[in-house]
Amino acid sequence: MAVPITALYGAILGVFNVALAANVSRVRGKVQIFLGTGDSEELALAVRRHANNAEYVPLALVLLLTAELAGGASGVLHGVGGALVLGRLLHAVGIGVKPSAPRALGALLTWLAIAAAGVYAALVATR
Repeated sequence: MAVPITALYGAILGVFNVALAANVSRVRGKVQIFLGTGDSEELALAVRRHANNAEYVPLALVLLLTAELAGGASGVLHGVGGALVLGRLLHAVGIGVKPSAPRALGALLTWLAIAAAGVYAALVATR
């Protein structure tokens, strides 16, 4: 069974994750710290941007995939996927900014997307 919606958001978020990882490598070279983060705030922020994305995206994509495989409506799935992408972008931009409305909004959108995907997957799987 084809899963074009999950494939789309997985591809977008996969490329984004690689960009965040490449940024960690770039900053590591710049500050000459190749293991851990040492005393570099810039490196610690780059590592957290990447790690936070890697922590949340897999679960969200699994739930989106579950809903899509169960026959979820494309509009709902695109809404969840779009909210997830926007949330991840806002969160990454907002890390390191104090106070950070983008970070807070990004976290909220990410959590809502995960919760919505989970609830929706359960609903379509049991209808």
